[in-house]
Amino acid sequence: MVKLSSVLVSAIERVVPSKWLKRYEVFIYSANINFLAAEYLVVSVLIGIIAGLIAYVASLNWMYSPVAFLAGFIGMAFGYPYWRVNKRIEEMEKMLPDAFFYLASSLRSGISFSEALEELATAKFGPLTDEFKKTVAEIKKGRPTVDALRSFAIRNRKSTVIYRSMMIIIEALERGAPMSDVLVFVGNDVREILRIKQERKASTGMQVMFFIITSGVVGPLILGVVGKIMVSMNIGDINIPMDSVRNIILGFVIIQAVISGLGIGVIREGKYSAGLRYSLLLVMMGVVIYEAISTLNLSI
Repeated sequence: MVKLSSVLVSAIERVVPSKWLKRYEVFIYSANINFLAAEYLVVSVLIGIIAGLIAYVASLNWMYSPVAFLAGFIGMAFGYPYWRVNKRIEEMEKMLPDAFFYLASSLRSGISFSEALEELATAKFGPLTDEFKKTVAEIKKGRPTVDALRSFAIRNRKSTVIYRSMMIIIEALERGAPMSDVLVFVGNDVREILRIKQERKASTGMQVMFFIITSGVVGPLILGVVGKIMVSMNIGDINIPMDSVRNIILGFVIIQAVISGLGIGVIREGKYSAGLRYSLLLVMMGVVIYEAISTLNLSI
C-alpha cells in the first residue's frame, strides 16, 4: 500500500506542473491540511474512485460512475479545503474586534506596539492567535514590524475585512498615529461590518431556503415523477428513448442545482465564487432525490 501511494504521488508530480502544485500546496496549507500537494491529490483521487464504485453498485449503470468520481474528487480536492478556509476566516473575523481592543488596552498600559503584539500572541483568540504568533516570530527574527503586519494582511487577503483592517493599522503605524485610538476605531468598524453581514444573511434566509428546496428537493422530485410517467407511456406504437431522456433530465437537474448555488452565493455574500459550495451541495441532493424517485415502482 505504501509503495502504491508513493507511485501515485510520483505520477502526479510528473503530470501536474510544479507551479500548479506549489499554488495548490499554499491553498491546502491555508486550510491547515498537513499534506503535500501531490499526497492530498492522491487522497482525492482515491475518494473519487470510491465514490464512482459506490455509484456503480447502487445504480448498476457505469454512466453514473464518472460523474460520481468527479463529484468525489472535486469535493475532496477543492470543496473540503475551501470550506475549511472559509470557516477559519469566519472565526478570525469574529475574534478580530476583541483582538484589536485587547491590543489597544495593552498599548494604553504603556508598553510598545511590538510588546503588545507579543502579549496578544499568548491570548486565546482561536485561529487569529496563530496568525499573530507567526507575525511575532517574524519580528523576533529581525523583520520590521510593518513588513510582518503586511505579510499578515497578504496571508489573509481572501478576507476583505481582515486585509482592509490590517492595511489601515499599517498606514497608521507608518504615520505615527495614536495606535490605541486607531485600534479601537478599527475594531468598532469591523464589528459594525460583521453586524451588517449577519443582518444580510438573516434577511436573505427565506430566499436561500427557497433555492435549496426548489433546486435540491422539489425540482428533482417532480422531474423524477415526470420520467416515471414517460416510462408508463412508452407502450404500443410509442417508443420513447428513455435512456436518453433520463440523461437529459439528470443533466437539467445538475445545471439547475449549479445555477441555484451560484445565485445563493450572490444573494448571501455578494459573489459567485461563494456559491460553489452551495452548488456542490445542491447537485448531490438533486441527483440523490432524482435517482431515488426514478428507482421507485410508482403505479401511475
